[in-house]
Amino acid sequence: MHSTATGTGAIRTAHRRTRVLSVTALTVGTGLLAAALAAPSPATAVAPAATASPAATSTVSLRSAAAATGRLFGTGVMANHLGESDYVAALDAEFGMVTPENEMTFIATEPQRREFVFSNADRIVNHALSRGMKIRGYTLVWHSTLPNWVLSLTTPEQARKGMNDHITTVMAHFKGKIHSWDVVNEAFTDGPEARRRGFPFQYKIGDTYIEEAFRTARAADPSAKLCYNDYNIDGINPKSDAVYALVKDFTSRGVPIDCVGFQSHFGRSWPVPPTHRVNLERFAALGVDVQLTELDIEDPADVQARDYAKVVGTCVAIPRCTAITVWGVTDKYSWRSMNRPLLLDASYGRKPAYHAVLDALGAAPVPTPSATP
Repeated sequence: MHSTATGTGAIRTAHRRTRVLSVTALTVGTGLLAAALAAPSPATAVAPAATASPAATSTVSLRSAAAATGRLFGTGVMANHLGESDYVAALDAEFGMVTPENEMTFIATEPQRREFVFSNADRIVNHALSRGMKIRGYTLVWHSTLPNWVLSLTTPEQARKGMNDHITTVMAHFKGKIHSWDVVNEAFTDGPEARRRGFPFQYKIGDTYIEEAFRTARAADPSAKLCYNDYNIDGINPKSDAVYALVKDFTSRGVPIDCVGFQSHFGRSWPVPPTHRVNLERFAALGVDVQLTELDIEDPADVQARDYAKVVGTCVAIPRCTAITVWGVTDKYSWRSMNRPLLLDASYGRKPAYHAVLDALGAAPVPTPSATP
């Protein structure tokens, strides 16, 4: 049974392209994206003193409410916003895990062969560690963020060495600091056939590149959880079936995989699927953790609050659903900002969806601050 209505896949793919464009729009040409990500920010490494904001004035937070259930609650973060005091105040007050949105991608960390750049990723990691937060590494192998030098590799040997050297070097740099790594991201296409996505490592190495990436990652940092991450696998459909078959094969053969990330981008045209819970449960039954890795749900507010509560409640009901990450701190900087899909509005105020999530986590309600006279 498909988890989406007829035609939804095309719409969802179009929105997915928008997100890919939001990653690559930092450059005109592949190499310049890394330069943009690596360029020093005008802000100092220590964020300025934060002014009080609604998201930073309560002892109850998303972080504490999730922790009470044994889970992590995180957010996507971009280094260039760490100089904004309200952004940092909300980040520090609400979240217990961070995922760099672009700063750890292939093009950002190795724009030229064997020339590694970690400055902005380090900035996020150092900030998170100083606040006692966990870190998700995003992402080691993703078709959308490959630099030109990878595209020019011509032989299987060159491709294998390029991929494995990248994984090993990046993971060694952050060894011991990363809770979970998205080792491979979005390896399958949409549609009824759910094929392996064509890109250099698939073309040159073949289907075994995913297994090789996971084995290389385990050797590089045995303490980090290793995840496969994808979108449109939230319900039971051909694509989630393909990912399920991959994970089942890996677990049966002892290939190191610890978790599956469900990106969880929902909206009017792609609602939370009716098979959401049973789908997550079948993956968990394979012996892997499941994580909601890029959760966002578009307006209107009443539907948004209802669906956030439904999705978070599903996670809470599944013991192996160990982490929830929303894809951004505030609507202001969301890749879907026109849809206002996050828990804090553009002024960092708590939305109805925020309170719905706290309720789903079993936390005491947080009063909404009165407007300043």
